[in-house]
Amino acid sequence: MTAMTDTLENILIDYYFRGVAPTLPTNLYIGLMTAAPSDTGPGTEVTGAGYARVSVSRATASWNGTHGSTSGNSSGTNGTTTNAIAVNFAVPTANWGNITHWGVWDAATGGNLHWYGALTTSKTVNSGDAAPQFLAGQISIQIDN
Repeated sequence: MTAMTDTLENILIDYYFRGVAPTLPTNLYIGLMTAAPSDTGPGTEVTGAGYARVSVSRATASWNGTHGSTSGNSSGTNGTTTNAIAVNFAVPTANWGNITHWGVWDAATGGNLHWYGALTTSKTVNSGDAAPQFLAGQISIQIDN
C-alpha cells in the first residue's frame, strides 16, 4: 500500500481547490528507508556509504499511466501508476541496514517526501551486496480505487 504525505496532500488541495500552482521538480527521487515513514515524516532514510536517492524524470517515458502504458494520457480506472523504467541504486560500500520502505522525494537530498510504501519483503543490504533495484512495474503508487 502506498500513501501520500501531508506535504503532498497540501500541494494537491492548494492546486486543485485554491488555484495555487505548485512548483514541481523536473525529476523525482526514489529513496530507501530502514524505519517506517508516516504522513508527517520520512522515517529513517538509509545513510550508509554508497547510498544516494535515484533520480527518475517526471515524464511519460518513466511512469505508466493508469491504463498501464507510457503512451497517451491516463485513461484507466485503477488510479495507479507504476515505474516504467528500472530504478537502480549504487552498489553499497557500507552496510545499509534492513530496508523496509521506499519513498518518492522532490530533491536529491533533503527536500520533501511525497509518497511512500512498504516493501513486500524487507531486505538487509550489506557492503558489497548487489546493487538494490526496482524493476519496471515494481513501484506502484495508487491514489484511489
